[in-house]
Amino acid sequence: MDKILTRWIDRTAERLQQPETASSAADYRGFRRRAEEMTDLLLDVLSPRHAAGDLPVREALAQAVERLEECLAAVLPSPRQPEQVIRALLDRLPEVRRLLLTDLEAAYAGDPAAHSPDEIVLCYPGFTAIGIYRLAHVLYGENVPLLPRIMTEYAHWLTGIDIHPGARIGDHFFIDHGTGVVIGETTIIGDHVKIYQGVTLGGLSTSGGQDLRGCRRHPTIEDNVTIYSGASILGGETVIGHDSVIGGSAFITKSVPPYTRINVRNQEQTMVSKPKEI
Repeated sequence: MDKILTRWIDRTAERLQQPETASSAADYRGFRRRAEEMTDLLLDVLSPRHAAGDLPVREALAQAVERLEECLAAVLPSPRQPEQVIRALLDRLPEVRRLLLTDLEAAYAGDPAAHSPDEIVLCYPGFTAIGIYRLAHVLYGENVPLLPRIMTEYAHWLTGIDIHPGARIGDHFFIDHGTGVVIGETTIIGDHVKIYQGVTLGGLSTSGGQDLRGCRRHPTIEDNVTIYSGASILGGETVIGHDSVIGGSAFITKSVPPYTRINVRNQEQTMVSKPKEI
């Protein structure tokens, strides 16, 4: 490497080491890697027969706790202690596994292409995304900053499925195919719900920005609802009544009573232009 290029590298590195005005002073180097390692280890603990590694459950769990402790040290505000959060997660792991087993039952019962439950655990992106969500949701409930979101964004990166850790999801939840599914922070989903690829359970508008934090922005999906591909259900006051079926490409911003079937036919797109205000 010549001297001129070396000087340019030194100069650029010096400029990049200056404080970032848009972020905090916290040091998150290695944080995402540790969070992802922790997530993978916890998935192995929940389903040891399908584990990506070959560690015994006790050792995998110990390593997961070690990674979790490192992550919590970076995000928990003083004087809060990591032990409280770690105990809460350990206490909830059997319940998380129970919920995942119901999700597995729903996937196997609902997809004739699945030849075995093992195939679902090992191959289905929806099952992986739900598993990571259920782990992250425990930490979200313990008011852990940042870490739960990194976990579900890791699932998003792996599977193409975006589930916010704050969403509340019941048992026997099945995401079929899954690519492009979005489930927002304040979404509430009941039991025995099935959704297909490209479904958005989102907010009507985010123009309010941070003023909307803590407000219900996403819909409620009651029990025994099926939502087909490409449907968008938006708004914090929107409720899809139990035992309803929402057809593909539906766009819903108002509540739907129970036992409703919505089909979309002869789609028509309209555009309304408004004159620019001066």
